[in-house]
Amino acid sequence: MAKKEEIIDIREITKRKQDYSKLLLYGGVVVGAILFVMGALDAIGGIQTGLLWIDYVALGLMAICGPYGFYATRKYKRIKEIESRLPDFLRDVAEAGRFGMTLAEAVKVASRGRYGGLTPEIRRMAAQIDWGVPAAEAMRLFAERVETPLTNRMMSIIIKANDAGGNVADVLTMVAHDAREVMLSEDERRIAMATYTVVIYVSFMVFIATIFILNVTFLPKMVEAGSSITTGLEQTGSAGSLPVNIQTEVIPTIQLIFIVSVVVHAFGDGILAGVLQDGRIANGMRHSFIMLLVGLIGTRVIAG
Repeated sequence: MAKKEEIIDIREITKRKQDYSKLLLYGGVVVGAILFVMGALDAIGGIQTGLLWIDYVALGLMAICGPYGFYATRKYKRIKEIESRLPDFLRDVAEAGRFGMTLAEAVKVASRGRYGGLTPEIRRMAAQIDWGVPAAEAMRLFAERVETPLTNRMMSIIIKANDAGGNVADVLTMVAHDAREVMLSEDERRIAMATYTVVIYVSFMVFIATIFILNVTFLPKMVEAGSSITTGLEQTGSAGSLPVNIQTEVIPTIQLIFIVSVVVHAFGDGILAGVLQDGRIANGMRHSFIMLLVGLIGTRVIAG
């Protein structure tokens, strides 16, 4: 019974985690396309639902950006957590190698340690080695599971060093040091770019506040002024000394332009925030979803 449970545990450990990124992206695109079509029908008067056509556009963009953006960001954070503990694992493997262990034995010894989010991946490698998979092949499979440039580069160096023979422990130590330096550089860049991300959010909020102020103060005054001019013209029968008539019928169009500009800014600013933060459009889609949600709520206030 214990042997059977051990086999089941090993199978669970070696099982590759499913990636739903493409499924969420394609599903979001399908839902977004349906909402875009509904928006087009609303724009030409084909349907009447109480929403504006730009609302359907905003909801469609949210359907595309939201699920995929949050899932991709969660996956990216998991990978970064793995990468942050990878130098510690490589250092421990190198130390085990200095005592005369082979790479496979050193990996199995290191798998008993605790490395946060990296621990399950190390146990997968150790389980594969126990099942007869060469250490180099187990590391290659690990690189395929994580799929980051840093991990691929480090694993390639270690695999080639192991195939060439010699002192792999020194190579592991150098690779661990290089990985640590790369992650410190990325952390410094992320901290520096965080300020710009905050600026983008603040500027977007200021933009919505400005539109709201214009909608509740300036535009109503224009309507009142237009009504006063129209009343004066009706009473005098001629323009006389009154100013030129104000075209108040274009105010709903102006309000619609305000809403369109909010949606455009929300989507574009969100993508820009993600690219500035860590150079990834997927992370920007998460920011776009948040800004679109805030903008959609804000435009409801504006339209009201």
